[in-house]
Amino acid sequence: MKVLVIWRLLTVGGVNAGWRNRSIYFKKHGIDTEFLYTTDHGGLHIMEDVAPVYLTKDEQEIIGIIKNNHYDAIIVVDTGAAFKWIKKANYKGPVLVEARTPELIKLKPHLKSFRGIEPEAIVVPSNYQKRLVSILTDEIPIHVIYNGIDTTFYRALGEEEINHDNEPKLPSEKKIIGWIGRLDKRKNWQMLLEVAKLIKSQRDDIELWVIGGAQSVQRDEFAAKWQEENLTDIVKWFPVIPYQQMPHVYAKIRQSGGCTLATTKTESFGNTFIESMVCGVPVVASKMMPVTELVVHGEHGLLFRGQNVEDAVKQLTSILDNRSLHQQMSEAAISRVHEKFAIEIVAKQYVHLLKRICGADTNDSREVNGI
Repeated sequence: MKVLVIWRLLTVGGVNAGWRNRSIYFKKHGIDTEFLYTTDHGGLHIMEDVAPVYLTKDEQEIIGIIKNNHYDAIIVVDTGAAFKWIKKANYKGPVLVEARTPELIKLKPHLKSFRGIEPEAIVVPSNYQKRLVSILTDEIPIHVIYNGIDTTFYRALGEEEINHDNEPKLPSEKKIIGWIGRLDKRKNWQMLLEVAKLIKSQRDDIELWVIGGAQSVQRDEFAAKWQEENLTDIVKWFPVIPYQQMPHVYAKIRQSGGCTLATTKTESFGNTFIESMVCGVPVVASKMMPVTELVVHGEHGLLFRGQNVEDAVKQLTSILDNRSLHQQMSEAAISRVHEKFAIEIVAKQYVHLLKRICGADTNDSREVNGI
């Protein structure tokens, strides 16, 4: 079986990280995955070593790719224009839709019109996202399939495995709070800087690492504010860390007795949460869906109220200043991911769905949506 995944944005974010893991698993089960993107945001290095990648905005070229490669199924991720290309290519195979954008107003254009194409199913990465999508459509079956993680790649590295020569380098006598993601309105870097300001006024044994943001829309705005607020001593920014180095980053955070912080306002899933957890790093984030589907408060991390800076610092301090709690959460977080989010568990559901839709899984009646 051969499938094409169409998405506008070739980013370093969770959608592509999730699809990287799926495509590796799919290949083991006889499904070849190819990817078509229209805009590169620095994510090519994530995908190019696992699957063929097409990067073009040329409509005729896109139509040619769909026509000439004889795909058994096409999966469209938040790309409304794709249905026009599929229609013009006269593609007659099954089409699935992935709805990943966690904001209703931005999701609506991609689910508003399928241009005469009739999708077989909509796949979402969380129960929260299922609720959102069901507001926009109630005619197409919606399947919740969590993002999966490759637990042979992302894992708690031993001290002898950690690459200490590469950035970021672990300072002595400091606990690290990691903040990973794009620098944009939704990820809410403004709150991160407010957290840093409060911590700086209280203590000097903590360093915050901002990982990513090299091509983010608000990177210049972040850089200006970071310097203006005199936070360059406590907040260290690493705009480009190769995907392959991320387990080492998490390992350094864990070794310091630190944790990760998410200040995001909304998510459809949150790949960095499970990356952090499987590497043994507790998570501090806002108490909201779908975070509560991933992190159980008091077990794998701590959740703060809304966007409350004081409460966030309180939860961070609870973990950073209690070594035994840190160790307990670290071990529980690893177990949680292996049990619920390992790629072999969640991608299996996607394989069954694809094979059923393509008529290749007639003997397997297991529930594909058994989350």
